[in-house]
Amino acid sequence: MLAVLFAALAGLGFGLLAVTIRSALGRGGDPEVGAIVLAPVAFLVALVAAAAHGDFGHVHPGDLWQFALIGLLVPGASQIVFIQSIRLAGPSRAAILIGVAPLVSALLAILFLGEPARAGLIIGTVIVVAGGAALAGERARPAHFRALGAAAALLCALMFGIRDNLVRDAARHAHPPPLLATAASLLGASAIVLAYLLVVRRRELRAHFRPALAAFSPSGLTLGAAYICLIEALAHGRVTVVSPLNATQSLWGVIFAALVVGRSEMIGRRTVLAGLLVVAGGALIGATR
Repeated sequence: MLAVLFAALAGLGFGLLAVTIRSALGRGGDPEVGAIVLAPVAFLVALVAAAAHGDFGHVHPGDLWQFALIGLLVPGASQIVFIQSIRLAGPSRAAILIGVAPLVSALLAILFLGEPARAGLIIGTVIVVAGGAALAGERARPAHFRALGAAAALLCALMFGIRDNLVRDAARHAHPPPLLATAASLLGASAIVLAYLLVVRRRELRAHFRPALAAFSPSGLTLGAAYICLIEALAHGRVTVVSPLNATQSLWGVIFAALVVGRSEMIGRRTVLAGLLVVAGGALIGATR
């Protein structure tokens, strides 16, 4: 039950995250500098939660290094890609495409872990592809939509599929408190994003940081809460249970975009249908994997 509850909350949180990032970009926040706001703010959220829960007396530092390394990839490197996908494709369409992560997770498990390809995976794959086709066949799209944003969202789905399997495997072999595991992942994310910006945007970082801090802090708080729920879910349940429920972020992204962003997202019946198909396909894949 805990895995189901936390996975559902994670899906809601990540759906909301896409919209808060879009709002931050609309206020003029720099998309790359915003990534260095997201991860540290989320890290502080997880650290405060772990301290309040009294977890520091129940962990061996050696149990956390795997989570820090995973954090370099997701949500570290993926955070920059994620923000760009929302900037170029919009929150609703990026969230739908990221919802194919359960399919990616299942395919990776078959290819590298030797898990069997069952009928549910094949049917679920067809449903997910149908959702992508529905989205690709849209006639009316927002003016800001770019195909590169869709590609970035699919790259995020690949990263998230890898992350889910790595976190679950790490949680089974080491057993740190989930809140501290979350903090370790977000610390790793903060380190890789900072290193990237110091190399690529060093001269502009100081000038853009203060506006980005104001714009992206709500997104950082949202990421912290959502990531805590995800790590808690993966600590209590299998990837096949958690990943499909987390993929409901596709529907939440569409709902929140319609409520917050409004008409500029141009959410029509085809967009909603695409979100429903992706979530349904991901749920079937997870249930039968």
